[in-house]
Amino acid sequence: MSKWRFGKLKVDESWPLKFWSWASSKWRLIPLLDRWLLGELIPVLLFAIAAFTVVSLSVGVMFDLVRKIVEFNLPLHFALQVFGLRLPFFLVISFPMSTLLCTLLAYSRLSANSELTALRSLGVTTKRMVAPALVLAILMTGLTFVFNDVIVPRANSSAEVALKRALGKAIATEKGKHVVFSRFGRISGKDDEETNQGLSQLFYAKEFHRGEMEGVTVLDLSRLGFTQMLKATKGVWNEEKAMWEFFEGNILTLTPNGSTTSVEFDRYLYPLSAGPIRVAKLPKDANNMTVAQTMEAVSIYTDAGNRKEARKLKVRIQEKFTFPMACLVFGLIGSSLGARPNSLTSRTQGFGISLLLILGYYTLSFSFSSLGVKGTLPPLLAAWTPVFISLAVGGVLLRQSNK
Repeated sequence: MSKWRFGKLKVDESWPLKFWSWASSKWRLIPLLDRWLLGELIPVLLFAIAAFTVVSLSVGVMFDLVRKIVEFNLPLHFALQVFGLRLPFFLVISFPMSTLLCTLLAYSRLSANSELTALRSLGVTTKRMVAPALVLAILMTGLTFVFNDVIVPRANSSAEVALKRALGKAIATEKGKHVVFSRFGRISGKDDEETNQGLSQLFYAKEFHRGEMEGVTVLDLSRLGFTQMLKATKGVWNEEKAMWEFFEGNILTLTPNGSTTSVEFDRYLYPLSAGPIRVAKLPKDANNMTVAQTMEAVSIYTDAGNRKEARKLKVRIQEKFTFPMACLVFGLIGSSLGARPNSLTSRTQGFGISLLLILGYYTLSFSFSSLGVKGTLPPLLAAWTPVFISLAVGGVLLRQSNK
């Protein structure tokens, strides 16, 4: 076999044939029944992924990019770059829906053609027939998690930066705009007596880049009756002193008796945690964060006493795991419905049923998610209850189809 050299590495040109031979040998190890059923499922799955992705991309990205090309003279190559970077997000959305549609249509067709009836006459149970669909759904669950946690956050961030750079609205060193950080703590009264808990400090910066905050405003409410507002041209985190260092600004203080004082400064050290700069380095949208970034954000808001935001992010962490589980839920429900004896579901009917099931599942998920964000339910229970309910429904449908 001929070889070609890539630097110091020798590459055998026959590697595609060897890989195909290896894959074929592994494929033949799978039982014939499973290979046949997977051969029916995978083409429909690929078609469904393509169909759902094209539709969602057209509505969510393509029309907006065409408008920007016409109205803002967005270069075509930048538009194509943004389009490609947005693709993983819409692929992730399509994975659960495609799993439902492919299992429902594939098993409905096999049932309508009496092929599943023939298998039942040979003693093959419905549970055994839907096993390949469940394995495929589990694989789609893992793929969805990898995409959602590893690929999508980076791709979305890159797409946003590329689009703003092309439109002249951002520079490469820019990290964020409109940084807001709230710190909750003890509000002290006269003689520094602790009174209650509440918003003690509110930090706002117009821009953050190159490690500096620009256009900073800090509202201090840590003393009962006193309102102090600090405005500075810029601010940096002083790691050595563990304090914020502000430059060229003034401090306005409103006392309980209504008098005001104003002091200008060139440099001022202010006692506040590094929370603002840690928040600025994270994506604003929790959907664009990885699990590790979301856990870091929870730690930041917990340290700042912002329980509401920390609780919301704890729910989002659980949803990072429950969202991929929709593939397993839909795979179980779709295959159970499709494998019913004498199922005559057409493609049009299957698409309609899929939309109703998707709408019902995500409505249930959003409802429980809201309860978790409000604190009515613990984050773990709020995120996972819809999954367990749906799996239970799928189990009931599978048992009925097995009769």
